[in-house]
Amino acid sequence: MIPFRDTYRDIPLYSPAKKPCRVDLSDNTNLFGAPPSADRVLREEGFLRLSRYPAGYAPDLKRAVARFAGVAVENVTTGCGSDDVIDCALRAFLEPGDVVAFPDPTFVMVPMFARLSALKPLPVPLRADHDLDVEGLLATGAKLIYVCTPNNPTGTVASRAAVERLVDQAPGVVLIDQAYVEFARGGDFLDLARTRPNVLVTRTMSKAFGLAGLRVGWGVGAPCLVAEVEKARGPYKHTTLGEAIAVSALTDDVPWMEACAAEAVENRERLRGGLKALGLEPLPSEGNFLLVPVPAARWVGDALRERNVNVRVFEGLTGVGDALRIGCGPWPMMASALKALKEVL
Repeated sequence: MIPFRDTYRDIPLYSPAKKPCRVDLSDNTNLFGAPPSADRVLREEGFLRLSRYPAGYAPDLKRAVARFAGVAVENVTTGCGSDDVIDCALRAFLEPGDVVAFPDPTFVMVPMFARLSALKPLPVPLRADHDLDVEGLLATGAKLIYVCTPNNPTGTVASRAAVERLVDQAPGVVLIDQAYVEFARGGDFLDLARTRPNVLVTRTMSKAFGLAGLRVGWGVGAPCLVAEVEKARGPYKHTTLGEAIAVSALTDDVPWMEACAAEAVENRERLRGGLKALGLEPLPSEGNFLLVPVPAARWVGDALRERNVNVRVFEGLTGVGDALRIGCGPWPMMASALKALKEVL
């Protein structure tokens, strides 16, 4: 008999399960495209890099991240997307059977990563105002508490007071996922990663920087935390091309990224007005998306796909119920979504 792991038997494969649509608003990527320097690196350096291994532990990328984040290289780790950094952190800091606590709802991969490492995922519902239930999270006794802010899928943010109280009183590591912070008005917690010994902040190149296809993410924390994540990470997580393009984007394309983020935010609020005109009430959002409670979300999502618009469907979200998550980008795509929704509702 093949010795399959018991802890894996009941874990389904993660699958967004979508058919191609002309307007795809389902994955919160940068709908304006990839950064300009990506084209330059591919044209000038791409072919030459293909035959060589990447350097272990991505030293060039670490230096670029350190400059961007205002930290020392020793404070930086990188991974195959920020979800990989999160996964490595769970394995680095926790033993099988330990509890991972997180707000509910949040990034769907966190409980899956926990189960894959034989950990116990423990969701704690967000408060009615969408802030963290600090007392509830602390009451779990978890050695690692995960917080996503701006939160996916709600788009809401954790207050500075709640996060600082959590960091002050947590018995272990507080991992703050900031994949969407470039779209937020404030709420950057890199200062805590620089100054607190138990905080690891993760960021990604997949959202505002438009490099989702390269799978590049990074984390910032105290050197003692980073060193443990590096052990779980292993030496090779990036291709030579992926690292070179990410370095170039962090160095040369920050103004481009900021312009894309600003337009996404502008169109997010314009989309909010259009949705409210249809009788819908999107949640407050500081991400590049809106979460829209809607009855029978699965049926609505299928009907939108028939009209060539793809959004992310959620059913039975804690505190929300059924909902659609709609990514925000160029206005013609938003207009197509509104038109399709008007036909469906």
